[in-house]
Amino acid sequence: MNQLNIGIILGSTREGRVSPQVGAWILEQAKKRGDANYEIVDIKDFKLPLLGESSDIGPATRWSQTLAKFDGFVFIVSEYNHSMSGALKNALDSAKAEWANKAAGIVSYGSVGGARAAEHVRLVLGELQIADVRTQVLFSGFTDFENWSVFKPAELHKKNLGVMLDQLLAWSKALKTLR
Repeated sequence: MNQLNIGIILGSTREGRVSPQVGAWILEQAKKRGDANYEIVDIKDFKLPLLGESSDIGPATRWSQTLAKFDGFVFIVSEYNHSMSGALKNALDSAKAEWANKAAGIVSYGSVGGARAAEHVRLVLGELQIADVRTQVLFSGFTDFENWSVFKPAELHKKNLGVMLDQLLAWSKALKTLR
């Protein structure tokens, strides 16, 4: 069976970040489904320079090649000052064609579940021709993390994640016919 490939993008590079914990949980839950190939993609591993500040195209080329193999994405979005991290915005801007006609789900976290950052991500995704699904998973820094540093998600998030992944796979499959 030819399964879809879904990249789970860790959207923060900050020291002490919790996105790897959130990503590991998402990956664990997603793999239990057995309905797609899921893989963590850590933007920190690519060491992308700020767009336009380096003539070294190696990191951006590697980034683009990695993105090209995916049919859809789960963006793990942390909220910084009511928006996404600068590293995620730079990563989104560092590719173009590799994003087009793919689908995305958003998992966010912060003081209000990262909702404001997720809304900013949605605006950018639209410009990149990425279809974002409606259902979103929002983790509260107050209730889903111990001391804002140890990820302990409430059980209720599993259902929402399942719905989001169902939508993501349906859209990813449909959009694959356009590529």
